[in-house]
Order: sequence, then structure tokens, then C-alpha cells
Amino acid sequence: MKVHLSDEEMIRHYLPQQPNQCFEALYNRYVGKVYQQCLSMTNDSEQAQDFTQDIFLKAFHKLDAFQQRSSFSTWLYSIAYNYCADQIRLARRIPTTDLTVHLQETQADYGDPQLHEETLQLMRVAMDRLTDEERKLLRLKYEDGMSIDAIAQLYKLKPSAVKMRLKRSRERIQAICASQLSLY
Repeated sequence: MKVHLSDEEMIRHYLPQQPNQCFEALYNRYVGKVYQQCLSMTNDSEQAQDFTQDIFLKAFHKLDAFQQRSSFSTWLYSIAYNYCADQIRLARRIPTTDLTVHLQETQADYGDPQLHEETLQLMRVAMDRLTDEERKLLRLKYEDGMSIDAIAQLYKLKPSAVKMRLKRSRERIQAICASQLSLY
């Protein structure tokens, strides 16, 4: 692929026949700038990296809808800005914490470090026994703070199906914890 092509020329000429090369070239051109934009909005390098990946996935899923009303870079930066702003708003509205951190804070109230460690270990065992899909759903909902509707869209399910899967996953964790506790 020619390096001297403009973004718009590259999209026009290479997206239909060589989408992977088109994606790679545009990604390499803009990943640093999009990351910097995310970093300036989040002040968190890990979150900025995650957002950058999400933004590129979103942009390239919509690339065939790019109508060249503006330059590609303007279009991409507006997606980046809106995505970051939405995620920041969502995080403010729905406070989320890592399950392990929440357990640590809860158990700290009881003061018994051994009980605290045993509870953490019990949760790790329970989470490890879940299927990958169950773990992903629980983390999306409770760690990442995604709404039921957003998870439903992501998995192409009805919201009621997501609710049922989350309920079954929580029940499975409870059953695993109960069976582990009966061993003691």
C-alpha cells in the first residue's frame, strides 16, 4: 500500500479489496494521537489504552459509512472525543469497583485478616469455576458498569436474556461458595 495516499484515498481504494491493510495503515497513522486525546480526557494511561482500542474498533466497524464530509482525522477524533466523554459520564453516574477491592473493603470492616483472606480465596475459586462467558458478563456488569441494554447489544441478546444469565451466574457463585464452605 502506498504511504503517500491521503486517508480518504486509502479508504476509497483499499477498504473494499484490502480492509486489513487499510485498517492497519490508518491505525498506525492515528493510534498515538487518539491515545493522547484519551489520556488528556481520562488522566489514566491504562484506561486511555483501553479506550483507544475500543475507539478504533468502533471507527473501523463504521468505516464503510464514512461519507467524507470532513477529513478522516476529524471524523476519527470526534468518535474518540464522544466515546471518552460517554465513558466518563457513565463512570460518574454508575460508580464501579473491582470485585476484589470491594471484598477487601467489606472484609476489612470485620477486622479478621485470616477471614478476609479466606473470603478472597473463596471468591477466586468461585470465579475460576465459572465459564468464560459467565465471568465476562459479570465483569461487564459489575466491574465495568455496563448497562443491561449495552451488554444485550454487545452480545446481540434481549435484555431479559442478559438479566437471566447474570442471575444464573450469581446463583452459581453462591452455590460454589456454599459447597466450598461445607468442606471446612
